[in-house]
Amino acid sequence: MNSPGKQLDHQLALPPESPLELVRHQVHESDKPLGSGVQNKREKFKVISARLFLFGLTLSLSVYGVTEMYAVLSTNTVTILQWAFLILFGVNFIWISFASSQALLGFLVSLWPWHGKPTEADIDECFKTAILMPVYCEEPARVAAAIRIMQSELASRAPGQYAIFILSDTNDPDAWINEENVFRPVLNSIETACPVYYRKRLENAERKAGNIADWVRRWGGAYPAMIILDADSIMSVDTMQSLSRRMMASPGIGLIQTLPKIVRAKSLFGRLQQFANQCYGPIYARGLSAWHGVSSNFWGHNAILRTQGFAEACILPILPGKPPMGGHVLSHDFIEASFLRRAGWGVRFDTDLDGSYEEAPPSLMDMLVRDRRWCQGNLQHSRILFAKGLSLASRIHILSGIFSYLSAVFWLFLILLGLAIAIQALVVRPEYFSGFSLFPIWPVFDAERALNLFYVSMAVVFAPKVFGWFSALVHFRQCQAFGGPIFLTLNTLWESLLSMLYAPVLMVAQFGLVSSVLLGRDSGWTPQSRSDGALDWTTLWRAHRKHIFFGVFLAGLAYLNSLALFLWLLPITAGLLLSLPLSWISGGNRRISLLGKLGFLRAPEEKRPCKILRSLEDVLAEQPEGDSKVSSSLDLLMNTPGFFDWHRAQLPQQKGEDPEFQAAAVTAEWKIRHADSLQKLDSWLEREELLALMSRRDLLLLIRDRMN
Repeated sequence: MNSPGKQLDHQLALPPESPLELVRHQVHESDKPLGSGVQNKREKFKVISARLFLFGLTLSLSVYGVTEMYAVLSTNTVTILQWAFLILFGVNFIWISFASSQALLGFLVSLWPWHGKPTEADIDECFKTAILMPVYCEEPARVAAAIRIMQSELASRAPGQYAIFILSDTNDPDAWINEENVFRPVLNSIETACPVYYRKRLENAERKAGNIADWVRRWGGAYPAMIILDADSIMSVDTMQSLSRRMMASPGIGLIQTLPKIVRAKSLFGRLQQFANQCYGPIYARGLSAWHGVSSNFWGHNAILRTQGFAEACILPILPGKPPMGGHVLSHDFIEASFLRRAGWGVRFDTDLDGSYEEAPPSLMDMLVRDRRWCQGNLQHSRILFAKGLSLASRIHILSGIFSYLSAVFWLFLILLGLAIAIQALVVRPEYFSGFSLFPIWPVFDAERALNLFYVSMAVVFAPKVFGWFSALVHFRQCQAFGGPIFLTLNTLWESLLSMLYAPVLMVAQFGLVSSVLLGRDSGWTPQSRSDGALDWTTLWRAHRKHIFFGVFLAGLAYLNSLALFLWLLPITAGLLLSLPLSWISGGNRRISLLGKLGFLRAPEEKRPCKILRSLEDVLAEQPEGDSKVSSSLDLLMNTPGFFDWHRAQLPQQKGEDPEFQAAAVTAEWKIRHADSLQKLDSWLEREELLALMSRRDLLLLIRDRMN
């Protein structure tokens, strides 16, 4: 009997469909009670205790900060500017107090020696798990390498229990043909022990959320659970099996989110994120998990979902109006978790699973490109924040996502308002005898109290880093993995210093992102960069010149006021003035390669990578350097043995004799009929025409007939 791999050139790269009905939901719907057995009394008590601790500490810190600031400002009459400053300070102080309280909660949980692990059950033969990997104009070689490694391990250790689906939404014709060429040898190469399938959507409705929903609608009935990975994700077999067993053991759980570790970072900005993720991330994660309970959040990847739960609850509403605030929900993951919880499914965050990995944006510019999409998606959530039926925890998740970008606006306004108050004190003559007072009112404030409040504020800001550092320090194996106590401490200081320098640039840039969304500009759908992030000075100057000019403006105003104010603002203005070199050095793997070898910002998975990461590095090292994209996708398709028939077999059958009118297809057909060679045709075709050609069986046959 021939294997699927041997027959692949003449069949679909997909299994028979097993449809599952999807239900599109409205913004406002009634909630349903949690299923039985989702959370016992002991677990409920722990969650309630964690929430009382978190919100009590946040409230205490916030009240202290606001009252102290009021005392600083109210030595005499509080002006309108000072009232505005107090309000903005209060909003920002509540935000940092909440983050610090979560970190302290996680720190205390990490010191508790008796951690219970979630229940796992033996996997039933009928409980099969699909591993979904959505791709959109990605570099396919990296994706294929990860799939080969996971497929090999799953086929040997869990035969018949898993299947991998590559779900392509790529809309660039050259990238489409290139990814098919790279993925084709991987598909179904190990019989049926762990098959790999490939599906390309011709219509990218609702982007990633629509990509997943299309799979659930067509094949979800055959797979009770699905693990969703990003194109830059990889997960160990032990972790995947634990996720499946935990889902099997808890019928009322609809989603289990893992804590992905950032790995394989080589640029400065990537290493900053990697170190922070592995040093401070576990502290935050344990705090989040402690108070979330079964009302946790979803980050869109590196998680397992119950397929039936997704079909019942996660087809999101189309918001009225045009983008950026209307249309389909851009950042779908937070809302999917909220709707799952509303539908009575438990959503859990399991932080004890170690084999979940992802990669980070390699440079500051790549981070800002990704942030543009996330900013629009999170601000769009304001239209769902007060939806009927959502749990309090779900509303806090949504509000936190919104405020993660609005906080940049509030911080910037707070800085400008403080500067305005200082300038006002310099240029406006004070009124010593206002009203009918017989005694002078001196324009002073409580300097000692202000200084004490500054120290407390800095302690609140840096506390999460201190908790992460100390937690790693007292756990011997983790400390050694970071390079020992000296390297751990030095790298924590380096990360703190560099993060302080990058923070003002991110603040001003995010202010621009928020403004862009509020002005009605849609972000579109930009592919994420998987390169090393190296950019030339000209490109960076165009991106950061406004940051530099703004830094000069702030520093100049502060210096004209007083030297003390100039020095006070230096942590902010320094980052803006240095934004160009900071951005340049943030990307490019070679720019700090020597420092990396010396242990600069070393993370545990870098020093002693686990088996699956070592295998990934070995496979990628065997690949030729450079871009795997070919010069001519048309030539590759027509002249690679078996590729033409395989590609054409994946396309949907045309219904009826007259296909739907498509202008690009009409002009492509004319060019096919009039070109006297494949090379000339390739030079004539525009991008949309090439895409139409690659999507139509009849046009592909016409090319073969004409060019043979």
